Amino acid sequence: MARRYDPERRRRIIDAAIRVVGAKGLAGLSHRSVAAEADVPLGSTTYHFKTLDDLMVAALRQANEGFAKLVAARGGLADTRADLAGELAGLMGEWLAGDRTAVELEYELYLAALRRPALRPVAEEWVRELADCIAQRTDPVTARALVALLDGICLQVLLTGAPYDEEYAREVLGRVIP
Repeated sequence: MARRYDPERRRRIIDAAIRVVGAKGLAGLSHRSVAAEADVPLGSTTYHFKTLDDLMVAALRQANEGFAKLVAARGGLADTRADLAGELAGLMGEWLAGDRTAVELEYELYLAALRRPALRPVAEEWVRELADCIAQRTDPVTARALVALLDGICLQVLLTGAPYDEEYAREVLGRVIP
């Protein structure tokens, strides 16, 4: 039997992994559950991703792309005339107002790096890239502090279910910016 050419299969497997984690958490992630969700043979998942860590790395990278695209689309971080605290608070508000499952998934994978060393470089990469982007408008130490504060505010919103308060975020972020 001839092998069917399927150039999108790897991406579909990653998308399926994201849906599985979104629905069942990391505990529900397995090659079998992802294969079923992607409607591909089990061997396809293990062909593209030898380990679950490999699959989680790919899923975290893809999840990180969503926020990076939002930052690029808004363009306010590069505009030196724009209020940096307001731009960051607005970005976070737009992100949290979008697909909440995607935001929760990103943080779940991000925090999984505590127990899964294979995820740490991807988590570090995301933090570094965002800090580098913010550092175009401020110094590197302040940029890292702002990333930490953004993470903290997002986690509080996600964990408490409280609505995101953009004005509060703008004020707090503004207190960190020299």
